[in-house]
Amino acid sequence: MRLRTVLATVTAGLAAATTLTAAGPANAQSSNACSPAVSLQSFSDALDKTTYEGMFVGNLSALAVDRDGQLAALSDRSSLFTLDRTTLQPTSVVPLADENGAALDSEGLVVDRDGTRLVTSETEPSIRRYSRDGRILDRLPVPDALKVAPAGRATSNQTFEGLTLLPGGHTLLASMEYAISGDSSGIVRFQTWERKGSHFELAAQYAYRSDAGLGVPEVAATPDGRLLVLERGFTSGVGNTVRLYVADLRHATDTSGIENLTGQDGVRLARKTLLADIADCPSLGATAKQPQPNPLLDNIEGLAVTGAAHGRLSLLLVSDDNQNAVQTTRFYRLTARLP
Repeated sequence: MRLRTVLATVTAGLAAATTLTAAGPANAQSSNACSPAVSLQSFSDALDKTTYEGMFVGNLSALAVDRDGQLAALSDRSSLFTLDRTTLQPTSVVPLADENGAALDSEGLVVDRDGTRLVTSETEPSIRRYSRDGRILDRLPVPDALKVAPAGRATSNQTFEGLTLLPGGHTLLASMEYAISGDSSGIVRFQTWERKGSHFELAAQYAYRSDAGLGVPEVAATPDGRLLVLERGFTSGVGNTVRLYVADLRHATDTSGIENLTGQDGVRLARKTLLADIADCPSLGATAKQPQPNPLLDNIEGLAVTGAAHGRLSLLLVSDDNQNAVQTTRFYRLTARLP
């Protein structure tokens, strides 16, 4: 989402491109550490304020690994780019639209096992399935309560931000960015769908509590079925807060039948464990165009698990520059060891 309107508020061993800033010798793990669990390997600003085939390359809100190992990168201005997995340079772009040809506020992305793309839009909100060439193939049902008011209880620009497919490919999960009306501030709902033949049907729903003042811009499934959760906020004159958590939905209550989530007894939220505050990562020489707690930081909004080996996950993150002169489209390559 366009954060300023709300707050003043891919493969294991992904090859590092020559455009990526070096993080130092491979054995200098301590110098790369963001926390005991997370290390920053490199970052790249190579796509910042660039164009491809006349289209602005930015406003990137989601990442996914395609079936051929290349990267899919979703712009919230209705563009879906394919990026070379090594150089991160665009190799193709497909425009997206709704059934009436109107632009989307496209935020979440999954490449399904058949190669089709599942894309969220915050506008209604919605989840549509697209062919590789951008044709709409299907649209998933959305619970009434999660629709934007007056149709539902959600606030415009605060709905489906994250989207991920759990291991096995049978369960799809979308994360709301902020609480809906009637729920306590900070409690966000995670909606799931189960695959039934060629379609997805509504299934269980869970609740997750974000840190004070932060929303959830992205979720990504881990190989063991847990979730990586990004939490993010912005304070004018201070900058961004971005934290990476691992969350466990096992034992969490199915909240699909609970109208209001206000801390009542018997409702178990998803358990979460902090992996890293990105402000604690080494800056590696990054610069910022506006005040930031760490010049490495920007409006980080996309996250993909690009590989897993030797007990560690390879992660790729990207920031959404909002096509703003004082923000940067920046890619981050990290490794994470889950507790």
